[in-house]
Amino acid sequence: MQHTLKKDIALKGVGLHSGAAVTMTLRPAVEDSGIVFVRTDITDGNNVIPARWDRVVDTRLCTVVANDAGAGVGTIEHLMAALRGCGVDNALIEIDGPEVPVMDGSAAPFVAAIDSAGLRAQTAPRRAIKVLKEITVEENGKSVRLIPGDLSRFSGAIDFQHPSIGRQERDVTLLNGNFRHDLADARTFGFADEVDLLRSKGLARGGSLENAIVLSGEGILNPDGLRHEDEFIRHKLLDAIGDLYLAGGPILGAYEGCKAGHALNNAVLHKLFSTEGAWARVDLFVDEAADDAAPAVLMAEKRRQTAALA
Repeated sequence: MQHTLKKDIALKGVGLHSGAAVTMTLRPAVEDSGIVFVRTDITDGNNVIPARWDRVVDTRLCTVVANDAGAGVGTIEHLMAALRGCGVDNALIEIDGPEVPVMDGSAAPFVAAIDSAGLRAQTAPRRAIKVLKEITVEENGKSVRLIPGDLSRFSGAIDFQHPSIGRQERDVTLLNGNFRHDLADARTFGFADEVDLLRSKGLARGGSLENAIVLSGEGILNPDGLRHEDEFIRHKLLDAIGDLYLAGGPILGAYEGCKAGHALNNAVLHKLFSTEGAWARVDLFVDEAADDAAPAVLMAEKRRQTAALA
């Protein structure tokens, strides 16, 4: 079934790219409303921004969504991943600036806040997007592929010419709340020699050792080192989970990313939804954390197919 928050969640921080102080409040929302941002600092125009794949307007180092009036919110992927990982279907997110606070660079602070507030079950079934045909997007040796399946599986590979990263691979199926301990605390990362260039483009102005892994030519500058030996690929999968939650519900199928980023993650959703017969909405009548979630998904789809033939 669908879930929303039991109570409001207030968070403060700075924007990773803007460097501006941000106050954000996550509020419960009605069934079938999805995830919606409201820019409270905009009072003279449309300030409502649905968190949807077709509202993505920028994918440079983060994912930015905007409405037709130009009001936008950026760096939403870590929060979206936390909402997906915790099973939040509907939430109204009030924010007083153009960027979600980066917190510690991971999804863990958002997960902790959501768990502290708790979830409230709603009466409508959760509406997932089931992949029916294989979909692939490729660019410059990078790729993302969606493959039919009955569960939400995310796998990825990265390969950096840096001694602290190298080639890393990881595979995770989202079940039993495992996002919390498998991926949530993996932080975003960047390279010290790129900071000046990024800041000249209006990016990374709020980045620091407090909210990102920073790599020099030889190693990691963070005094406490890494949280996981493969923290880099874990974070890439975290980003992918957040980006794909913009589909409007959980994806049932396998995501495979090779050196992928926000641009390809959004591109594969555009291709999925524009390809005839490539997807279907499926009602989930049980929590996907339950052991019988997969059979219930199949039963729900069979009911849908039977109804379509009637």
